[in-house]
Amino acid sequence: MNKHINRIIELKVNNHAGVMSHITGLFSRRNFNLEGILCVPLKNSGQSRIYLIVRHDANIEQIIKQLQKLYDVRKVFLLTGSGDSLMLKMARLFKADKN
Repeated sequence: MNKHINRIIELKVNNHAGVMSHITGLFSRRNFNLEGILCVPLKNSGQSRIYLIVRHDANIEQIIKQLQKLYDVRKVFLLTGSGDSLMLKMARLFKADKN
């Protein structure tokens, strides 16, 4: 069985129309597939937190560098862990951001 390792890229971005399009367009232009996306607006800040599930490969560092160059992206983190542990962490982060 061929098991792929997924990683989560966490972004803190300005919250307005078009931001998600710019981020997903970057992945599309580089022929890099997104396995999942979760976006949560942060209370009273005009910003959102976006979690991107991606397959870990040699291009992930280049993608992170490109994300950091986008105007509306404020912070970029590559979360560590794999598989179900990442999904559980993501669920906890989603719940925390909503409160």
